Amino acid sequence: MNQTETIDYKHGKTYAITVTALMTAVTCILAPLSIPIGPVPISLTNLAIYISLYLLGWKRGTISYLIYLLIGLVGIPVFSGFTGGPAKLAGPTGGYIIGFIAMAIIAGLVIDHFHQPWLQLIGMIVGTIICYALGTAWFCFEAKSTVSGALSICVFPFIPGDLIKMVIAMLIGPAIKKRLR
Repeated sequence: MNQTETIDYKHGKTYAITVTALMTAVTCILAPLSIPIGPVPISLTNLAIYISLYLLGWKRGTISYLIYLLIGLVGIPVFSGFTGGPAKLAGPTGGYIIGFIAMAIIAGLVIDHFHQPWLQLIGMIVGTIICYALGTAWFCFEAKSTVSGALSICVFPFIPGDLIKMVIAMLIGPAIKKRLR
């Protein structure tokens, strides 16, 4: 039994559903806040996902993100820049939005199973690399860009900020989880 199951047993299913919904709401609030620096904006989506993984575990953290994704797909403006609808997924940044699913699963599994911070950081880095790969592949296809061109505008500028978001999540995620217990 992992830590998330222990929390669910202690607090009940209603508690788990409530915290999942709360983290979906947090993602809906943080994700639209973005800085447009080119075709791919800097957003706080991945920070919200990382924190969700610490609080909910990989399954519910991923479910929380999927609910957010569905909210955005129906047209509610929760994607970066306060946009929504299926056109956002079909656009050049759609691969990154889908890539966050893989990121949540990979990073969440590592966060759930390894308690050493450096291993959790590696899990988040690997998950983010997979997200970058999926997003960049889609960007190249959709924007008719070269891989090197896409990397220079869609990945390299984001690495420092994403590493900072990972460290922030590593610091506040476990602290919030302790308070929730």
